[in-house]
Amino acid sequence: MEGYHKPDQQKLQALKDTANRLRISSIQATTAAGSGHPTSCCSAAEIMAVLFFHTMRYKSQDPRNPHNDRFVLSKGHAAPILYAVWAEAGFLPEAELLNLRKISSDLDGHPVPKQAFTDVATGSLGQGLGAACGMAYTGKYFDEASYRVYCLLGDGELSEGSVWEAMAFASIYKLDNLVAILDINRLGQSDPAPLQHQMDIYQKRCEAFGWHAIIVDGHSVEELCKAFGQAKHQPTAIIAKTFKGRGITGVEDKESWHGKPLPKNMAEQIIQEIYSQIQSKKKILATPPQEDAPSVDIANIRMPSLPSYKVGDKIATRKAYGQALAKLGHASDRIIALDGDTKNSTFSEIFKKEHPDRFIECYIAEQNMVSIAVGCATRNRTVPFCSTFAAFFTRAFDQIRMAAISESNINLCGSHCGVSIGEDGPSQMALEDLAMFRSVPTSTVFYPSDGVATEKAVELAANTKGICFIRTSRPENAIIYNNNEDFQVGQAKVVLKSKDDQVTVIGAGVTLHEALAAAELLKKEKINIRVLDPFTIKPLDRKLILDSARATKGRILTVEDHYYEGGIGEAVSSAVVGEPGITVTHLAVNRVPRSGKPAELLKMFGIDKDAIAQAVKGLITKA
Repeated sequence: MEGYHKPDQQKLQALKDTANRLRISSIQATTAAGSGHPTSCCSAAEIMAVLFFHTMRYKSQDPRNPHNDRFVLSKGHAAPILYAVWAEAGFLPEAELLNLRKISSDLDGHPVPKQAFTDVATGSLGQGLGAACGMAYTGKYFDEASYRVYCLLGDGELSEGSVWEAMAFASIYKLDNLVAILDINRLGQSDPAPLQHQMDIYQKRCEAFGWHAIIVDGHSVEELCKAFGQAKHQPTAIIAKTFKGRGITGVEDKESWHGKPLPKNMAEQIIQEIYSQIQSKKKILATPPQEDAPSVDIANIRMPSLPSYKVGDKIATRKAYGQALAKLGHASDRIIALDGDTKNSTFSEIFKKEHPDRFIECYIAEQNMVSIAVGCATRNRTVPFCSTFAAFFTRAFDQIRMAAISESNINLCGSHCGVSIGEDGPSQMALEDLAMFRSVPTSTVFYPSDGVATEKAVELAANTKGICFIRTSRPENAIIYNNNEDFQVGQAKVVLKSKDDQVTVIGAGVTLHEALAAAELLKKEKINIRVLDPFTIKPLDRKLILDSARATKGRILTVEDHYYEGGIGEAVSSAVVGEPGITVTHLAVNRVPRSGKPAELLKMFGIDKDAIAQAVKGLITKA
């Protein structure tokens, strides 16, 4: 075995002792909490001992050091053993383990990044390997550093398709700095896992996905040391045969113990049994890393120049996005782009052409694409921008939700929003995306209406923490802003106003242009309207909306290329609720659409210039 140095008997015994200490800590913590997953921890005890106290290179007092090896606990319910590892390494006080799951403690039931040793939140199963792929891709291709990435998965989560999306990705990009450890402990939550202990099938599946796959006894520290010592020019899967509840007499390999702490008396007896097997209390010190990751600064990334559009010229905001991203790529070599085989429609291909080494083709696997971005963004190594049709981000909503829990800074651009895409029909039309992204707690939702606003949105997103979503449209629309126009998050624009305005009309993207066209129609009938561009749907410029409404007799009309639920209309209604004398009328898509020409569809669903003009007249007549 090239490069493998067998540890001496003393080291092997020290690793066995460490594994048993981790078992004891996991049992103590979960019993004290009265909840948790001790059996899922105990199956992984030897794996964690060998990983953290023999294989991995890291600074135990500086868990987020950029040079450290990375670890992702994809089976997040085994969090107590991760916490036990960091207590064993001397980073956490051992007494803190007994505060597991308490509201006063940072040791949540599943790992979260308020813990310095956790890069990404896990617990929604099947997502850890995708994030680990993003970290490994960053290490190999962007940082060009020697740190390695390890991801521990449970066998239950191998039923998730997102795991196999990640397996395919790692193989395509030859992530030989990535090791997945499959903890095959046979038992799921309510039933045995589908393959139980059929280790050869797991191995064949991993090999079919292009991985070097090794079957080991997951409770043999020697076999684990040997497996981790193998270096190959492809990602490695260590398929560890383990037993759930290993070391717990009467519970090991028994069903109906998932997520159940041991009762106090039982825990005390088991702890004594395990403790009697420990030969030495001496702890193994962590091995420091090789310090070869470059220093990175992603603060305050600015466009190299102002936009260069001409008022009145036409461009689709999806194309303006591609141009803007390529331009921003010249300002920092840490701006990266990811796409899901739609780059010639989202126009991220412009970025690829100008910065080929910083473009990641994720193919048609949107869940994994979001996880890759989350992994790339960890430890502030990159500023990722992901693009696809906005409709397809809905399938990655769980990854987006977990990215918010991960305190991740990722930027997502969804093109082809609404019925205005035309002939492709409803499967391609994003009509739920605003509702989805508005509901995410750390989100900023940009909806630019011309090329200038789009370029500003890209720049702002790169410097805005949390999940940023940029909604872009397919039709070409006129440039309405000057190149030196200032845009800020949460700051709307009054695009059209007069002293005689009777209704405030709020639209974005194509409906903003329809509102401006409606204003021309209404002017012929001597009716003036005020037209507002919200720019960000979240946060919304409540003050400007209220000021405009009060100047137009309290009348607001919202019009959007989105379903009624959760879009601009509901955002505006929430912002002005309880304000006396203000009424909000909505125009939106009210049913599942169909194929047709964009203008026909806008008309059919009552969100075109004629429908807006009619609604305005109706409001005035009503008054």
